[in-house]
Amino acid sequence: MKIITLLMGKARMTWAELANEVGLSAPAVADRTHRLEEQGIIKGYGALIDPVRVGCECTAFVAVTLDHPQYRSPFLKKVNGIREIQECHHIAGDYDYLLKVRCRNTKDLDRVLSMELKEMDGISKTRTTIVLDTMKETHQVPLPADNLS
Repeated sequence: MKIITLLMGKARMTWAELANEVGLSAPAVADRTHRLEEQGIIKGYGALIDPVRVGCECTAFVAVTLDHPQYRSPFLKKVNGIREIQECHHIAGDYDYLLKVRCRNTKDLDRVLSMELKEMDGISKTRTTIVLDTMKETHQVPLPADNLS
């Protein structure tokens, strides 16, 4: 758990730095990290990009209701192919799915909603909430503190 926590904070740590932090040898840390990757616990590594600084100034959450479960598979396949959709969550409540969408601006969001999503068969309703400002956003998983020793 300590290795996971450290890598969530700084994925570019060297084996030596990571080993020093957890009190193991560099080869032992490398071996444990590779096992975490093989088990699918560590799914990958990547750079955290400021979306606004690269031109994606509009973030929105789109709640989607499908007419019938038969539309689930085609919907999910289509969602996976739309690069502006960053997240897709199957949810409980009045809607079936919640999507996190990042676009250049509201005109681009309109294109994604009108040309990509609402053209699909089986979508009975959507509700879009546009984000005005983001105060907190993290990719770190809140691991239980008692597992970090």
